Amino acid sequence: MLSEITPKQIQDYYTYELQELGVSNNTVIRRHANIRKALQYAFKVGLIDNNPADRVERPKKSPFVGSIYNAKELEQLFEKVKGDPLELGVILAAFYGLRRSEVVGLKWNAIDFDQKTVSIRHTVTQITIDGKSTIIAKDRTKTKSSYRTLPLVAPFEALLHEMKAKQLQNRRLCGREYNTADAEYIYVNDLGEFIKPGFITQHFPLLLEKYGMRRIRFHDLRHSCASLLYANGVSLKEIQEWLGHSDIGTTSNIYTHLDFHSKIASAEAIIGVYPT
Repeated sequence: MLSEITPKQIQDYYTYELQELGVSNNTVIRRHANIRKALQYAFKVGLIDNNPADRVERPKKSPFVGSIYNAKELEQLFEKVKGDPLELGVILAAFYGLRRSEVVGLKWNAIDFDQKTVSIRHTVTQITIDGKSTIIAKDRTKTKSSYRTLPLVAPFEALLHEMKAKQLQNRRLCGREYNTADAEYIYVNDLGEFIKPGFITQHFPLLLEKYGMRRIRFHDLRHSCASLLYANGVSLKEIQEWLGHSDIGTTSNIYTHLDFHSKIASAEAIIGVYPT
């Protein structure tokens, strides 16, 4: 019964997940937030006398440790991914630092070929409800700051023109079988169906394995982008705006420790005064 849930039961559940299932502290923290919110609603409407989740000790947040690609690895990845269905996704994540939801949510009307800009303002996510996968498309980004406009660089512009031409050709070849419902999206397959977020998650590790590249997550391409920006002297404020973080503290906490070369430069700067 809902009224019989105790803080110890919730605490024991978290301990089981951490010790037996091996989930991360951050995962437990996110689950605790959902559980507490649900129980708080139950308390608000009078189903329970108090919120037992308020008396549960959450685990401490684990520091982010990114697995990123350096410039040489990214260059190799860009070369290997040419012509692959994942090519657009890799470029958008690694060069522009887009989230997966922003990658698949990019529309043609977000590209201004005259002003040479790319506007990030639409997202597509994929969730599972009662065992059924559901696509959620929104004309808004993760946060207000995630809505941003980035420069349209020449190589990416050329790729877009190629993709547009190919989509028109596929539409002529497939005729009535071609899906026109997703025509507003850039990232579609040969039948005109937009690429789902799950495809990227599943296909990316297979691509890395195929070419014998070190395994990282697709989201780590975004971290790789930020790390390279930081290593090349781009300020945290500029990186925050490029990635669409709402708080510069987020940018600082996640990325400033990723570039070890900057630490080497710092060491070399003071080595001259080190006593021999």
